[in-house]
Amino acid sequence: MTARWRWLAVLITAACVACPAWSADRVVVGSKRFTESYILGEIVRQTLQQAGVEAEHKQGLGNTGILEQALATGAVDVYPEYTGTIVRELLKKEGNPSLAELNEWLAPRGFKAAVPLGFNDTYALAMRESQAARLGITKISDLLKPEAASLRFGLSHEFLARADGWPALKAAYQLPMQPGGGIDHGIAYDAIGAERVDVIDIYSTDAKVGRYALRVLQDDRGFFPKYDAVLLMRSGVDLAPLAKLQGRIDAKTMIAMNAQVELDGMSFADVAQRFVQGTAKPASRTPATFWQRLFADDFARLLGQHLLLVFGSLVIAVAVGVPLGIAAFRWPWTAGPLLGLTGILQTVPSLALLAFLIAIVGGIGLVPAVLALFLYALLPIVRNTVTGLRMVGADMRDAALSLGLTPRQCLRHVELPLAMPTLMAGVKTAAVINVGTATVAAFIGAGGFGERIVAGLAVNDTGAMLAGALPSAVLALIVQWLFDAVERFAFARVPGGRRGAPRAETIAG
Repeated sequence: MTARWRWLAVLITAACVACPAWSADRVVVGSKRFTESYILGEIVRQTLQQAGVEAEHKQGLGNTGILEQALATGAVDVYPEYTGTIVRELLKKEGNPSLAELNEWLAPRGFKAAVPLGFNDTYALAMRESQAARLGITKISDLLKPEAASLRFGLSHEFLARADGWPALKAAYQLPMQPGGGIDHGIAYDAIGAERVDVIDIYSTDAKVGRYALRVLQDDRGFFPKYDAVLLMRSGVDLAPLAKLQGRIDAKTMIAMNAQVELDGMSFADVAQRFVQGTAKPASRTPATFWQRLFADDFARLLGQHLLLVFGSLVIAVAVGVPLGIAAFRWPWTAGPLLGLTGILQTVPSLALLAFLIAIVGGIGLVPAVLALFLYALLPIVRNTVTGLRMVGADMRDAALSLGLTPRQCLRHVELPLAMPTLMAGVKTAAVINVGTATVAAFIGAGGFGERIVAGLAVNDTGAMLAGALPSAVLALIVQWLFDAVERFAFARVPGGRRGAPRAETIAG
């Protein structure tokens, strides 16, 4: 590995670490991965900007745990949350405390809850009205009836894991059924509408309850706490620009705004803008075509972020992976453990790895995303480096040494050049894989085309998901074509360069 490559890796790493500091003078607003949170996050951002405060919105940041970590590390300054979630998920307590009492509990963490927005968005269970009427189910305790034994539950991933979710609800009502695997909240409505599931968890302000003719089951044992919408923020955030939002959003208003996104197809930003500016009715507009959505104003920004994620992680992976491959070749006893470790890293689910790295790095965004992609890129690079060096004949090595070259000079001037076609095949494989894997970085606010996919999942918008998936797929093809072109140009005149190089798919796979 040349000094040039090492310095380039250091520079990219430094840039990744420095990125959070670039926005240190602005307020960073976060939101979760469902429609209402997107809208409220946009309302907060636009309210701050209207007051002359520079603000940005990191959308769709996974679950409560990720946002808590983001708030604690300063990656996010404020985000919309619910009192019941704060009490049970963040503080691990019970009851419905007052806002003053809640802030006493939050103070040691450096957080505060303020600006109650004016509505309660509680969890609930819902069924199709026709099925609930036929089975005589009106409240959650009715699920204990024998007729309810065959009902299929389609619960969201977060509800299945939350302290105020399914495990505690099941214990409180002594429900005997098992819900099975989780389902994304945005997709659950289509699943119950298509009769693939019978019971789903909902938010009481969801716009689709009426559209899908659902019966919301009464919480007759009072299990769910109050979920009053508030803004959860770091203690140092100035409340003055946000005070105007207090009490301005009642349940009816929130349901209407959710409907404008989920039923009328408006964007989160447009709905928020109407509210902030006090516009009574949405302006009539022609629905955007798919190509307009594909090449929307955010295309250049998302492309730049995606390229930084892919090639930033790739350069670091080359800087680390090639020396590891050389070490595994020089000392064969290390090859098994090194290849085994890099192979294990590729089997770790991406979201699990991101959550682990967030805890280690102490923040969300670009740095943990680049580190995750770097770890995923190691296997093909290390493996192909070892394979390429092994393919160099012993006679070539002996001839170089007999001419007076040192082992290091032999590696640099003979072995690595001859192994380069195979090594580059591994780099190409890593780059193409990372183009697709980089889409999950949107779950922790690192941007890229995954932002569109995550937002589309939140509202079950196929067009939005395709507008993120298609450019990612095309980018992967372009990256592969560029590497193929470089290989043809660089190795065309290398003796045995292409003839001696096995196919990338064979080695890297």
